[in-house]
Amino acid sequence: MQIIPVIDLKQGLVVHARQGLRDDYKPVQSQLCQSPQIFDVLNSFWSIYDFSIYYIADLDAITQQGDNSKLIAEVIQSYSDIVFWVDSGYPLYENAFRHVGNYLPVLGSESFREDTIDQIRNLQNRFLLSLDYSMSGRMGATSLFLDKTLWPEHIIIMTLARVGSNIGPDFDLLTNYRKQHPEKRIIAAGGIRHSADILALEKIGVNSALVATALHNGTLSKGDISFLQTKKYPG
Repeated sequence: MQIIPVIDLKQGLVVHARQGLRDDYKPVQSQLCQSPQIFDVLNSFWSIYDFSIYYIADLDAITQQGDNSKLIAEVIQSYSDIVFWVDSGYPLYENAFRHVGNYLPVLGSESFREDTIDQIRNLQNRFLLSLDYSMSGRMGATSLFLDKTLWPEHIIIMTLARVGSNIGPDFDLLTNYRKQHPEKRIIAAGGIRHSADILALEKIGVNSALVATALHNGTLSKGDISFLQTKKYPG
């Protein structure tokens, strides 16, 4: 199981995402570091494990209230041996970091309407698709959930209402996606609390997990991560 740390950026600072209530997000208070600056948070994550992939959400860009593209570009260029998955909404992803080799855009369904999804075909599958869910259901263009010709190999199942919560992942939803799309690599996002959740996700066939809160509050420890990342899973 691949664990991928999440960094949510708002107004230049790393914030603690909670249940998709973005207006209420505050600078992160972490057991790993005393600063919400992105370079400090990255270094604190590296102090517990040599992660090779990070997920960055530019919340200002996603909500169309500015962006953090210069800061993100600085991070990407500073760590050329690390791959960064970046969700910067639509249409910023088109120009933000297109020519950087260690960058992959994350296209979230919440950022697309039916009249903009054709732009996805131009990326020739060099992106990750995030299928976003609120408490009330699917977010964004319905066609992204139904038209599998638009899907790349990696699919994030993002349950925003569970992000930063203590209620666990949506195992039923993830199980359904795994069973219906065995050819895809499924990435769980939202609600992951501890190593038991990671093991349960692996058991149902999830390939990777996006994690933030459990890292910052220590419920997913350095020892847990070392064990999970080196564990040899069947199949």
